[in-house]
Amino acid sequence: MLLFGCLIAIMIAFAPRLVLILAWIFSDRWDLVWGGTLIWPLLGIIFAPYTTVMYMLAWNPATGISGFDWFWIGLGVLLDIMKWAQIANN
Repeated sequence: MLLFGCLIAIMIAFAPRLVLILAWIFSDRWDLVWGGTLIWPLLGIIFAPYTTVMYMLAWNPATGISGFDWFWIGLGVLLDIMKWAQIANN
């Protein structure tokens, strides 16, 4: 199981949009997290894939996002900003 988790982490690091699209197609969690809306996850896939992945991983059905979960979402925001800064620098 540890190997599977490491493979998913590597996939998220190198291809977050692919992971999100696969989660959209094959995961039941997608509907739980986004509540059937289409616009926010679609904008997340296009503009902020790391933040969207972190939100999906941190979201809890009982409490939503609370406490230390905000750290992971902040890390996703930081990764997205770094990605966009790198694109703008080239």
